[in-house]
Amino acid sequence: MSNTRYRRGKLYAADMAVYTRQMAADNSTELSRLKRNLIRALKEDVTPRQREVLTLYYAQGLNMREIGERLGVDKSTVSRNIKRGERRLQRCLRYGAEAFLRNLYD
Repeated sequence: MSNTRYRRGKLYAADMAVYTRQMAADNSTELSRLKRNLIRALKEDVTPRQREVLTLYYAQGLNMREIGERLGVDKSTVSRNIKRGERRLQRCLRYGAEAFLRNLYD
């Protein structure tokens, strides 16, 4: 049985799966808050070009070549815009999550 578990740091993947299932039932408010914050970050914290590229990539499912053709730029430019936009969103959401957790446990 121990060979079916995969070690990740001090936690096991099977334990994390159980934890995720247990927490899934009561995280609807956190998910709605995360969605609200993501939409807000998309509107306020990324550049218009990054927003356009992220929307085409994630919402419309276009690949980088198709986005490049549509916008008249190289595929590598599209890739760079996606990565930069993702990093900005991660930073915004991470800092928002830290503030939320601090308020939760204070």
